[in-house]
Amino acid sequence: MKPKYKAFLFNFIGFAVLFVIIRSIMWFLLSSDSIVLAIVAAVLASVLSPKFAVTRTKEGEKLFMKWVFIKGVKEV
Repeated sequence: MKPKYKAFLFNFIGFAVLFVIIRSIMWFLLSSDSIVLAIVAAVLASVLSPKFAVTRTKEGEKLFMKWVFIKGVKEV
């Protein structure tokens, strides 16, 4: 699988998992089912989810990750 597709897949999985967790917690605490909860959960998930990107180096394309909870950029 190309690193570009891996980055896209990892970005989607990270967002989706955090979105479901945040949405479930907010629904449990607030007990309301509205579009506002979904929008707030989507914004929080997009801010908190790890970001994956592919860059070209001398050795070829490499996959890197940046996350709010980890300092710096890590190679995957």
